[in-house]
Amino acid sequence: MQPTVGIQPTPISVDTVMAAVTDPGSGGTAVFIGRVRDHDQRADGGSDQPVSQLEYSAHPNAERELQRVGDAVAAKFPGVRLAAIHRSGVLDVGDIAVVVAAAAPHRAEAFEAARQLIDDLKAAVPIWKHQTFTDGSDEWVGLP
Repeated sequence: MQPTVGIQPTPISVDTVMAAVTDPGSGGTAVFIGRVRDHDQRADGGSDQPVSQLEYSAHPNAERELQRVGDAVAAKFPGVRLAAIHRSGVLDVGDIAVVVAAAAPHRAEAFEAARQLIDDLKAAVPIWKHQTFTDGSDEWVGLP
């Protein structure tokens, strides 16, 4: 089954992501929810700084790349249902930035597939983070 993927400017519904992977043959579902935290380390390796907001920008081909990543993970874990939705736009501290879910007959497969999907998404999908710190400074993270 083809994974459900997307990049959207509106808040992510965890229930919708869960519904995309729900299957009566799946005994285990693993979900990863990434939220905007109130601090982050500067990209130059400096100390943690308080964060006021993030803005995610996606390359025009990002959703196609996310589908490619999802398809590759699905090929590695046949029979596992997968979904990955990422936000774009301005997010405040506490907002959900990404939700990944995997449902499988057994929990081990669900955990492994979900981890692979979020790791590959972060490594390969061209979504860039612009973070603004509470002191007014800012930086881009993940630019090519």
